[in-house]
Amino acid sequence: MLRWTLIFLVIALIAAVFGFTGIAAGAAGIAKILFYIFIVIFLVSLIMGMLKKG
Repeated sequence: MLRWTLIFLVIALIAAVFGFTGIAAGAAGIAKILFYIFIVIFLVSLIMGMLKKG
């Protein structure tokens, strides 16, 4: 999932450089949402791993 976040971030940066502000904003928004989802899944798996060990 982090890979998709980076892909959308790169798309947003390239679109912003070429002046496609609508596409850049959309791709940046998607990248932000995917990043937050990744963080939540990471924290849940970290907590589950700690509970499983102890």
